[in-house]
Amino acid sequence: MKRLLSGHATFRREYAAGAATFLKKLASEHQSPGALYVGCSDSRVVPELLTSSSPGELFGVRNIANAVPPLAHADASVGAALDYAIEKLHVEHVVVCGHYGCGGVKAVLDGYQDLKKLPSLYEWLHHLAPPILASRLEMVDEEEQWRAAVEANVVQQLANLTTFESVRRRLDAGDVRLHGWVYDLHTGGVTVYDTTGERFIAAERAAHELD
Repeated sequence: MKRLLSGHATFRREYAAGAATFLKKLASEHQSPGALYVGCSDSRVVPELLTSSSPGELFGVRNIANAVPPLAHADASVGAALDYAIEKLHVEHVVVCGHYGCGGVKAVLDGYQDLKKLPSLYEWLHHLAPPILASRLEMVDEEEQWRAAVEANVVQQLANLTTFESVRRRLDAGDVRLHGWVYDLHTGGVTVYDTTGERFIAAERAAHELD
C-alpha cells in the first residue's frame, strides 16, 4: 500500500500539476468516451496503455476472462455498464479485448470442477466453458489450444453483446460497431477479429482492410 500511495504522490507531482487545465475540463464536462472497452482483469493488460488513450476516452469494464454475460445471466453488472455506455454515453464502438495467456480461459481448459469451493469464481467460469471447450476439439498442442480458446471466448462475448436490446437497436441503426481484439503479452501486439473471414488479423492490417 505504501508503494501505491507513493505512486499517487508522483502522479500528483508529475502529471496532475502539469495537466491541471485538462483535468478541470474533464471534471466540469459530461464524459463522452468514444468506446466501451470490455477487458480482462489481468493486471498486465492496461487498456489505456495499449491504446495510448487519455482519461475520458474509454469507458471500461474489466472482469475475469473479459466476459459479457448474456442478458439472461444473473450477473447484471456488465449489462448495466453496457446499457449506460450505449444509451446514455452514446459510444460508437464496443471493444471486447481478450489476451493470450488468460488465466481464466486456462482454468476452464484444465477443468474447473475443483473450484466449487469458490462458488462465485466457479459459476463465472462455468458460463464461459462451452465455447472454450469446443475450441479444443481438433487441437493437439496445448499452447495452440490455449490461444484458440482465448480467441473463441472473444468471439462468444461478441455474440453475447447482441442479446441486449440496446445493442441490437443501435446496431440496426448503424450507430454502434462491435470489435473483438486479442492482446499478445509477449509482443505488445493486438489482433482484430475479421467477421467476414472469421479470423483474427494484425491490428495494422485491420486498420487498412476493415471498415
